[in-house]
Amino acid sequence: STTEKPIPLNNIADAEAFVSGAEVAVIGFFQDPQSPEAEQFRLAAGQIPEVPFGLSSSAAVLSHYGVSENTATLFRRVDNDRRDLDMNSEDVDAKKLARFVRMNELRLVTEYNPVTAIGVMQSSLQFNLLLIADKMSPKHPERMRKFRVAAELYKGKILFILLDSNLKSNERVLSYFQLKKSQLPALAIFHTPDDEHEVLTADEISVERIQDFCNRFLE
Repeated sequence: STTEKPIPLNNIADAEAFVSGAEVAVIGFFQDPQSPEAEQFRLAAGQIPEVPFGLSSSAAVLSHYGVSENTATLFRRVDNDRRDLDMNSEDVDAKKLARFVRMNELRLVTEYNPVTAIGVMQSSLQFNLLLIADKMSPKHPERMRKFRVAAELYKGKILFILLDSNLKSNERVLSYFQLKKSQLPALAIFHTPDDEHEVLTADEISVERIQDFCNRFLE
């Protein structure tokens, strides 16, 4: 893509449209767009091509988002949350900012790994639905398509998570839910405040089956 990155956001309407137009969006708020901090922000934007980055030095936009100066803010649509990173600190560089984005970029379906685990644990959503499956399976793309369709229906209510059963780091999650690899794929729904959970092993995963499972648990 040859589009400019980060995208300049000159007014509140531009900034709001930018945030609402993506699952995850990052805005750098800088009074001086040529400052060293803004330069680090631009470098980070180049390192994460799939996440839209915007930059604003408009006093009205900064005020609208309650930001003073030199702040990078990540907006998440999945749980309507935002995370701020103070860019004034001397040790915040492009690498730290890129890591901040990677740790906090929850999407409608988030793949669980050691980096995204932090964002998952800090999510404001109390219900998590895990699809525990083999990513290498020929059935995986179609399974994920249905999982994404269902995720749209529970946006802001349940965080949908993909857990790849091939990853060694995920083996303890399988043992937590008392699952063997031979029982996969499986759905596991989890209520974080009290650890209450339910597991469904299902060879065929349909949108209707996911809805039925989620609705029963929510009730």
